[in-house]
Amino acid sequence: MRQELPHIIPAPKPGVAEDFSAYQTTHEFYYEVQQRLEFQRHCEWYNAIAESHRQELKKMRGELNIFRWFLRRF
Repeated sequence: MRQELPHIIPAPKPGVAEDFSAYQTTHEFYYEVQQRLEFQRHCEWYNAIAESHRQELKKMRGELNIFRWFLRRF
């Protein structure tokens, strides 16, 4: 069977490996750029949400705590 394989699968043309290597490198580069942009967007979103939560917490701490009245033990 191994003797028949060279007839079934043609040998690659010279230069194809270099072209594929360039394509693969380009693809990996753009994939890395995309991943970094998504991570940057996630970090920006997370920071915005964290700041919003900090402001809400500050506001809540300034409000009157009515639950303390219900939890008081006599």
